[in-house]
Amino acid sequence: MTMKVAPEILRSTAHAAVDARLESGMTVGLGSGTAASLAVERIGELLSSGELEDVRGIPTSEKTARLAREVGLPLLDLSGPDVTIDGADEIGEGNLSLIKGHGGSLLREMMVASCGYLVVVADASKLVNELGRGSLPVEVEPFGWEATVAALSSLGCEATLRTDPNNPELPFVTDGGHYTVDCMFGPMPDPASLEAEIRRIAGALECGIFVDLARVAYVAHEEVTDIMEA
Repeated sequence: MTMKVAPEILRSTAHAAVDARLESGMTVGLGSGTAASLAVERIGELLSSGELEDVRGIPTSEKTARLAREVGLPLLDLSGPDVTIDGADEIGEGNLSLIKGHGGSLLREMMVASCGYLVVVADASKLVNELGRGSLPVEVEPFGWEATVAALSSLGCEATLRTDPNNPELPFVTDGGHYTVDCMFGPMPDPASLEAEIRRIAGALECGIFVDLARVAYVAHEEVTDIMEA
């Protein structure tokens, strides 16, 4: 498996994505996680220097919203972003299918990504031949979550309720007030069909399979940034 790159290399890759894909007057969807934070910081730098003007952001998490305010990026509620910049937990090399949601902002990330041109920023360790190397997050309604876990397990996975990292006796709660179930399916030869099965489960609000959404990925390697088009 490819190792993660140094932080400064991922930063350069995030900056390259912002510089290439963002223009003055645009509305930009702001993802969550390390790569998205680096992109937000770059947008703030360009606004401060005057190289970008009249850019508005749509954050997918409260953490991202706080960072955007700190760097002087005005925020909007969900509308139609011209471009969305976000990270990914897994990237299918052949078609830019994604696994997302390990950061805990799955539903909002899907809502924003579905509205605009999705640009992914990640390091090469996230590249996979086939999705399913790690767990698949599913955001679920807290009411009846045990039944939802049982239904997910019936699809052939090991489903585990995510716990609060600061208090493992409590469930992790998303910004939207939901729970997250992490599902180990193993390799996914047909992620779109699996996504459709999960969506039929009552209580499963969103799953972390992003198919036919990413249009380009900026992937950081030690020596070069690989730009992959869908």
